Amino acid sequence: MAEKKSGFVAEFKQFIARGNVMDMAVGVIVGGAFKAIADSLTADIIMPIIGIFVRENSFADLSVTVGSAVITYGNFIQAILNFLIMAFVVFCLIKGINSFHRKKEEALAEPPAPPELSHEEALLMEIRDLLKENDKHV
Repeated sequence: MAEKKSGFVAEFKQFIARGNVMDMAVGVIVGGAFKAIADSLTADIIMPIIGIFVRENSFADLSVTVGSAVITYGNFIQAILNFLIMAFVVFCLIKGINSFHRKKEEALAEPPAPPELSHEEALLMEIRDLLKENDKHV
């Protein structure tokens, strides 16, 4: 039984030590911090502007009472706006990263073949080569 525990612990340590996991952890932490910014943007800036048209201070105030239950559909609308903001930012980040990788791949790609020589250039090179051979024999 002790072998399985140490094997499990060793496997877990190996999993945690991978670079991908650490990158993902940093992404989750930064994503959580960015979520707070998106929530504030929605609650403090976008919602008051939309509230002008809806005649409510925020969507959180929008609700329906059915019997003794209060359905706050405004919170749901606000969560959808937060999601759309987060999705847009992630889309822009991925688009930028993909563009960066494409440029990097293009830079590493084979350089284009030199253009084909014109007839005159080919003749001049042939003459040059013949002159070099002549100089060697002299």
